[in-house]
Amino acid sequence: MSDVIALGWRQFRLERKQFWRNPTAAFFGFMLPVVFLLIIGSLTPASDRDIIIPGIAGMNVMASTFNAIAMNMTFRREQGLLKRTRGTPMPTGSYLGGVFGNVAFNGTVQVALTVVGGVVLFGLPWPYHWDELVIFTVVGIFSFTALGIAFSHVIPNFDAAPAYTNFVFLPSILLGGVFFDPATTSSAVLDDIARVLPISHFIAGMRGAIQPDGGLSHHVGDVTVLALWGLVGLWFAIRGFSWEQRRA
Repeated sequence: MSDVIALGWRQFRLERKQFWRNPTAAFFGFMLPVVFLLIIGSLTPASDRDIIIPGIAGMNVMASTFNAIAMNMTFRREQGLLKRTRGTPMPTGSYLGGVFGNVAFNGTVQVALTVVGGVVLFGLPWPYHWDELVIFTVVGIFSFTALGIAFSHVIPNFDAAPAYTNFVFLPSILLGGVFFDPATTSSAVLDDIARVLPISHFIAGMRGAIQPDGGLSHHVGDVTVLALWGLVGLWFAIRGFSWEQRRA
């Protein structure tokens, strides 16, 4: 077990080095979400920033986990990298753990940047409920990452990956309450859709963490639904995982 953990740590360090060696990935991974935070936060009335800023956190986390892992795993599978890795002595758990850890690290940084940006740039208070913030961050990152791996199984090739991921990502952020509170919309259809999407439950937890009348006890249902999405994603991720290239 110690060897598996040690090799997983080495894979994680390798993933971080590869990430920083790609300036474009680093920019879109960290700087672009900060730019979105600045622009959207500046255009939002001060009274609504406690609604918008957590929504931006949800959008950034989904982009850095679900989108990133779905495209990354598709690329590695189609380029034969997964197949070659499978032929090495490295345990499967170590390799996938390193990849998962890299994505989880990026998602955690996204939450931290959004929280600090909300406080420093827009005068929002520090989260009143840190336990809720931490729990939703951990569960949300797990769920979106598992769903991203599962979704990579249906992507036929890397050329199609951006279209496939955006087909899920864009409707999710538009309907899942990133830019509005689903409870305030007059559309029953939008409200029903928001109740299904995992991002809406993640954002609800983020909003509860920075509001004085929030707290984990008020969002047990949200974290439960989010965790169930993660377990479903994990099941499909394991069931459909393939090391082999899907096209000639």
